[in-house]
Amino acid sequence: MKKYLPLIIIGIAILILIPFSIPILLALLTALVLEKPISILQNRFKIKRPYAVLLIFVVFLLLLCILGFGLINFIYTNFVSFIENIPLYVRKFNHDFINPLLDTWENYSASLPEGVMTSIEISINNSVNAVDGLVKQLMESLILFVSGIPGFFIEALIYLIALYLISLDLPKIWASLETMLTEKTRNKIKYVVNDLYKAGFGFIKAQVILSLLTFILAYIGLVLLRVDYSLILAIIIVVVDILPILGTGSVLVPWAIYAFSQGQTNLGIGLVVLFLVITVVRRAVEPKIMSTNMGISPLAALISMFIGLKMLGILGLFLGPVVVILFETLRRANIIKLNIKI
Repeated sequence: MKKYLPLIIIGIAILILIPFSIPILLALLTALVLEKPISILQNRFKIKRPYAVLLIFVVFLLLLCILGFGLINFIYTNFVSFIENIPLYVRKFNHDFINPLLDTWENYSASLPEGVMTSIEISINNSVNAVDGLVKQLMESLILFVSGIPGFFIEALIYLIALYLISLDLPKIWASLETMLTEKTRNKIKYVVNDLYKAGFGFIKAQVILSLLTFILAYIGLVLLRVDYSLILAIIIVVVDILPILGTGSVLVPWAIYAFSQGQTNLGIGLVVLFLVITVVRRAVEPKIMSTNMGISPLAALISMFIGLKMLGILGLFLGPVVVILFETLRRANIIKLNIKI
């Protein structure tokens, strides 16, 4: 027990410090990813490490800026367009939903019993209060988001500085760690890091393939349904689908319900069918794509995704295979030893 006490203390300290060290940890992970192109510049083109690190860092920064600018421009353009069209949306909502509802209310309210009238009025008041609370919550969230922007930029700056410094000294950092480890332990760690490195890229590749598949299905479906702005809406569906808590149903199901409420039966049915097609196709091909790119069998991927889904929800679909890969990597490196015989 005394032998492992320092490791236990270090592990507990790391767990406590992780929430406060996210930018540094992200910088370390990014530095590990960028180490391969840096090594290529050093070995193949004989560029000294400081210049190789600077070159790759600048390219990475430019890519971040391009992606960030494109995303901000896309959001801003569509947000401005949405704001400009709000009066039109309100008029359409009043014309298609509120006015018919008021007409129906005027026709039937006089013949309703007093108790029913009171219940309806209470329900209306509760609905108004709920909408008012939702608006206040949205405003508070917006204020919280805006107030968090300066902190985000500070953390982003820390991340970039840490990334450059870690990339610059990564061989020295690794060399200092090697002095504290035996050769056997070093080989095991190298094996685990390389295996997880390959699995990480495989995971990203799998998610890109699944996102492209979702985009193609969503775009074709929306075009067939003759929906305006099909391309933009397909992109929005993919972005929402990537988010761990949400999914395609977060866009298509409420949209279908609204279409049915407006009497657009064909559109509503089409959106439901599109949601089912995307869900079935993704669930059918996801285990195979994940297993092919992440180095685990389709059955292991399917079981891990199912158990992860039951335990952690949508997030478990991603974490389940990751846990299996980590376990298999540690087992192959003889860090975890299972010698079960029956």
